[in-house]
Order: sequence, then C-alpha cells, then structure tokens
Amino acid sequence: MSPSDRNLRRHDGTVQRRDREILLGQRGGVVWFTGLSGSGKSTIARQLEAALHQDGRLVYVLDGDNLRHGLCADLGFDAAARTENIRRVSHLAALFADAGALVLTAFISPFRADRAAARAVIGTSDFVEVFVDAPLATCEARDPKGLYKKARAGQIAEFTGISSPYEAPERADLHLRNADRPLAEVVAEVQALLADRGFLRPPA
Repeated sequence: MSPSDRNLRRHDGTVQRRDREILLGQRGGVVWFTGLSGSGKSTIARQLEAALHQDGRLVYVLDGDNLRHGLCADLGFDAAARTENIRRVSHLAALFADAGALVLTAFISPFRADRAAARAVIGTSDFVEVFVDAPLATCEARDPKGLYKKARAGQIAEFTGISSPYEAPERADLHLRNADRPLAEVVAEVQALLADRGFLRPPA
C-alpha cells in the first residue's frame, strides 16, 4: 500500500537541509561500511568518528549490533530479516543525513541488492560505499566475538562467510584492504575521500 493510499503526505519544515548544513559547516552524508564479521568495519568507523569529532564535525555511528538491541531487536538473520534490517537502517541513516550529520554505518550487509536499495533510499550523492576487505582466514583468526568458532560448530545458522554468502561490492566508492594495515592509515584514507567529495565543507 502506497503512502497516498493511507492518506499520508510528506511535510517539509521551514528550516531546510541546506540551512542545517551551513550551520554545521559540513554536508550530510552516509559512509556505508560493508564487509565480513571481523573485517574491521566497526573499529574503523569508531576511529573515524573520533577523528571527525576532533575536527569539529557532527558525526554518528550506526552499528549493527547496537541497532539489534532496539530498532531491529525483532529481526533474525535469515535473508528476509537481513533485508528488512538494512531497509530500516537506510531510512534512519537518510534522516541523520538530512539533519546535516555525517553517518557512519557498520553493517555486514552481505547482499548487493540490499546495499543498492540503501543507496536508492539515501541518494547516490549522499552515499559512500566502503568495502572493508579482509580475507576470511584473517577474520576467523581475529574472531573478536567468537562467532566463527560457533558457526563452524553449527551453533549459529545463516552466518555470513560460513553458511550464508557474502556478495562483495563490484564498484565500491572505496576498497579498503584491511588485513594488516595500520588503523590510522585506513582512517585517513576514508577521511580524505570525504574531503574530496565535499562532505567536510558547507554547501555553496
């Protein structure tokens, strides 16, 4: 059922997105980190958050585990639930970007179709897809939450990389190979991309 069928219509405020961005001195946008569990998505996002905050930016991290404690607590991990998880996150991230914030999302988001849908919701000009690429063996060796061990033992079903596929981006905006690079170097690369794309200055 479409919004019009439910007698819904969008209401625009007096204060526009551009007004908020000028106030903040930045352009709202979403950095979408995708990659296997243990690839370093959350670590990079948190370090980037700290760097941007230190630089005087309004920035917020949407982390997969955190949202499953609240907004997405009712969802499982089968393909349909993963799609719904990303749909909700996409709309939430789009609202943050409309507020003028820089949003860093850290989600495995294993399916290309779901990431394409997220880009469509958020808008291509506001969406930066970053593929955090670490080999499965590296992710398993890290295994910070012990999930790979449980998945190998059959204790976790539908686990990405083991019993459920991960579809790597074909044309990510940034491909970060994160097997053994210094964290500061990786974060600086993302920060440089944001600067190059104009997110770190207000709209003209």
